[in-house]
Amino acid sequence: MLLNVNGEPTPTDATTLADFLVQHGFEGAVVATAVNGAFVAKTARDSTKLATGDQLEILAPMQGG
Repeated sequence: MLLNVNGEPTPTDATTLADFLVQHGFEGAVVATAVNGAFVAKTARDSTKLATGDQLEILAPMQGG
């Protein structure tokens, strides 16, 4: 399936947000996630199903000011 991840078309066979994060190297990383504009808590990633065309945002915290 094809997802839009941080504005980039991204093919994947992941069926959940947690699977997607593992497959794309975010396992164990501290990130904030949203699917179709809705925040997804870390505890909900295993149960968050993905579908073709979903919009994912994956954001890492930054230091500085």
